[in-house]
Amino acid sequence: MTTTADATGFDAFAQAFRRHAAGVAVITALTPEGRPVGFTATSLASLAAKPPLATFNMARIASSWPAIEQTDHVVIHMLGEADLDVARIMAGPNAERFDGDHWEPGPHGLPVLKNVTAWMLGRIVARTNVAENAMIAVQIEQGALGEPDEPLLYHERAYRVLGAHL
Repeated sequence: MTTTADATGFDAFAQAFRRHAAGVAVITALTPEGRPVGFTATSLASLAAKPPLATFNMARIASSWPAIEQTDHVVIHMLGEADLDVARIMAGPNAERFDGDHWEPGPHGLPVLKNVTAWMLGRIVARTNVAENAMIAVQIEQGALGEPDEPLLYHERAYRVLGAHL
Protein backbone atom coordinates (compact mmCIF):
# COMPACT_ATOMS: atom_id res chain seq x y z
CA MET A 1 0.00 0.00 0.00
CA THR A 2 1.37 3.40 -0.99
CA THR A 3 1.05 6.10 1.63
CA THR A 4 1.95 9.74 1.94
CA ALA A 5 2.40 11.90 4.98
CA ASP A 6 -0.52 11.74 7.37
CA ALA A 7 -2.85 14.68 7.50
CA THR A 8 -5.45 15.64 10.05
CA GLY A 9 -8.64 17.68 10.07
CA PHE A 10 -9.20 19.90 7.08
CA ASP A 11 -6.02 18.74 5.29
CA ALA A 12 -7.13 15.10 5.44
CA PHE A 13 -10.58 16.05 4.21
CA ALA A 14 -9.30 18.24 1.36
CA GLN A 15 -6.71 15.72 0.20
CA ALA A 16 -9.21 12.86 0.13
CA PHE A 17 -11.98 14.74 -1.65
CA ARG A 18 -9.62 16.12 -4.30
CA ARG A 19 -9.15 12.49 -5.30
CA HIS A 20 -12.88 11.76 -5.36
CA ALA A 21 -14.18 12.46 -8.86
CA ALA A 22 -17.62 14.05 -8.87
CA GLY A 23 -20.10 14.93 -11.56
CA VAL A 24 -20.57 18.64 -12.18
CA ALA A 25 -24.03 20.07 -11.66
CA VAL A 26 -25.36 23.61 -11.54
CA ILE A 27 -28.17 24.70 -9.26
CA THR A 28 -30.17 27.81 -10.27
CA ALA A 29 -32.86 29.79 -8.49
CA LEU A 30 -34.34 33.28 -8.26
CA THR A 31 -33.94 35.81 -5.49
CA PRO A 32 -37.19 37.18 -4.00
CA GLU A 33 -36.64 40.19 -6.30
CA GLY A 34 -36.53 37.90 -9.35
CA ARG A 35 -32.76 38.04 -10.04
CA PRO A 36 -31.26 34.75 -11.27
CA VAL A 37 -28.60 33.08 -9.10
CA GLY A 38 -26.69 29.86 -9.52
CA PHE A 39 -23.63 27.89 -8.54
CA THR A 40 -21.74 24.75 -9.45
CA ALA A 41 -22.25 21.79 -7.15
CA THR A 42 -20.33 18.54 -6.96
CA SER A 43 -22.40 17.39 -3.98
CA LEU A 44 -25.52 16.48 -6.00
CA ALA A 45 -26.87 13.05 -5.09
CA SER A 46 -29.96 10.94 -5.60
CA LEU A 47 -31.80 10.46 -2.31
CA ALA A 48 -34.82 8.35 -3.32
CA ALA A 49 -36.74 7.21 -6.38
CA LYS A 50 -40.20 7.24 -4.74
CA PRO A 51 -40.82 10.05 -4.30
CA PRO A 52 -38.06 11.32 -6.60
CA LEU A 53 -35.70 13.19 -4.27
CA ALA A 54 -32.25 14.69 -4.79
CA THR A 55 -29.90 16.46 -2.39
CA PHE A 56 -27.13 19.00 -2.64
CA ASN A 57 -25.02 20.84 -0.12
CA MET A 58 -23.78 24.40 0.07
CA ALA A 59 -22.10 26.85 2.39
CA ARG A 60 -24.48 29.28 4.07
CA ILE A 61 -21.95 32.05 3.36
CA ALA A 62 -22.21 31.41 -0.42
CA SER A 63 -23.53 34.28 -2.51
CA SER A 64 -26.47 32.11 -3.67
CA TRP A 65 -27.50 30.98 -0.17
CA PRO A 66 -29.98 33.80 0.56
CA ALA A 67 -31.95 32.86 -2.58
CA ILE A 68 -31.85 29.12 -1.81
CA GLU A 69 -32.89 29.84 1.77
CA GLN A 70 -35.94 31.85 0.64
CA THR A 71 -37.15 30.07 -2.49
CA ASP A 72 -39.45 27.09 -2.96
CA HIS A 73 -38.06 25.84 -6.28
CA VAL A 74 -34.66 25.29 -7.92
CA VAL A 75 -33.45 23.87 -11.20
CA ILE A 76 -30.74 21.22 -11.09
CA HIS A 77 -28.64 20.87 -14.25
CA MET A 78 -26.29 18.00 -15.12
CA LEU A 79 -23.36 19.10 -17.28
CA GLY A 80 -21.52 17.25 -20.00
CA GLU A 81 -18.22 17.80 -21.76
CA ALA A 82 -19.83 20.30 -24.16
CA ASP A 83 -20.88 22.40 -21.14
CA LEU A 84 -17.35 23.12 -19.92
CA ASP A 85 -17.63 26.84 -20.71
CA VAL A 86 -20.93 27.06 -18.82
CA ALA A 87 -19.36 25.27 -15.83
CA ARG A 88 -16.58 27.84 -15.78
CA ILE A 89 -19.05 30.74 -16.05
CA MET A 90 -21.17 29.38 -13.20
CA ALA A 91 -18.08 28.84 -11.02
CA GLY A 92 -16.86 32.38 -11.77
CA PRO A 93 -17.80 35.74 -10.30
CA ASN A 94 -21.43 35.68 -9.17
CA ALA A 95 -22.20 39.03 -10.82
CA GLU A 96 -21.28 37.57 -14.24
CA ARG A 97 -22.93 34.13 -14.07
CA PHE A 98 -25.99 35.17 -16.06
CA ASP A 99 -24.30 37.46 -18.56
CA GLY A 100 -24.77 35.96 -22.00
CA ASP A 101 -27.21 33.71 -23.80
CA HIS A 102 -26.35 30.38 -22.11
CA TRP A 103 -29.66 30.37 -20.21
CA GLU A 104 -33.34 31.18 -20.59
CA PRO A 105 -36.34 31.52 -18.28
CA GLY A 106 -37.99 28.17 -17.58
CA PRO A 107 -40.75 26.89 -15.30
CA HIS A 108 -41.69 29.41 -12.58
CA GLY A 109 -39.42 31.88 -14.40
CA LEU A 110 -36.38 30.02 -13.05
CA PRO A 111 -33.15 30.14 -15.04
CA VAL A 112 -32.62 27.02 -17.16
CA LEU A 113 -29.21 26.52 -18.72
CA LYS A 114 -29.31 25.74 -22.42
CA ASN A 115 -27.92 22.57 -24.01
CA VAL A 116 -27.15 20.69 -20.78
CA THR A 117 -27.36 16.90 -20.69
CA ALA A 118 -30.34 17.04 -18.32
CA TRP A 119 -32.23 19.42 -16.07
CA MET A 120 -34.80 18.91 -13.33
CA LEU A 121 -37.17 21.32 -11.64
CA GLY A 122 -37.50 20.57 -7.96
CA ARG A 123 -39.40 21.84 -4.94
CA ILE A 124 -37.28 22.25 -1.82
CA VAL A 125 -38.69 19.97 0.88
CA ALA A 126 -35.96 20.30 3.53
CA ARG A 127 -33.07 22.54 4.50
CA THR A 128 -30.84 21.20 7.26
CA ASN A 129 -28.17 23.42 8.75
CA VAL A 130 -24.91 21.70 9.63
CA ALA A 131 -22.22 23.99 11.05
CA GLU A 132 -21.88 26.82 8.49
CA ASN A 133 -23.40 24.71 5.71
CA ALA A 134 -26.75 23.36 4.60
CA MET A 135 -28.04 20.11 3.14
CA ILE A 136 -30.98 20.74 0.81
CA ALA A 137 -33.47 18.06 -0.22
CA VAL A 138 -35.47 18.61 -3.39
CA GLN A 139 -38.50 16.70 -4.72
CA ILE A 140 -38.28 16.54 -8.50
CA GLU A 141 -41.40 17.74 -10.30
CA GLN A 142 -40.34 17.77 -13.95
CA GLY A 143 -37.31 17.83 -16.22
CA ALA A 144 -35.88 17.19 -19.65
CA LEU A 145 -32.95 15.49 -21.32
CA GLY A 146 -30.56 17.24 -23.68
CA GLU A 147 -28.27 15.64 -26.21
CA PRO A 148 -26.17 12.72 -24.95
CA ASP A 149 -22.65 13.77 -23.96
CA GLU A 150 -19.72 12.54 -21.91
CA PRO A 151 -20.26 13.52 -18.26
CA LEU A 152 -18.25 16.47 -17.00
CA LEU A 153 -16.30 15.57 -13.85
CA TYR A 154 -14.34 17.53 -11.29
CA HIS A 155 -11.22 15.81 -9.94
CA GLU A 156 -7.93 17.05 -8.46
CA ARG A 157 -9.03 20.71 -8.88
CA ALA A 158 -9.68 20.32 -12.62
CA TYR A 159 -12.55 19.55 -14.97
CA ARG A 160 -12.22 16.17 -16.68
CA VAL A 161 -14.12 13.62 -18.76
CA LEU A 162 -14.21 9.86 -18.42
CA GLY A 163 -11.31 7.77 -19.65
CA ALA A 164 -11.29 4.23 -21.01
CA HIS A 165 -14.09 1.76 -20.36
CA LEU A 166 -13.08 -1.02 -17.97
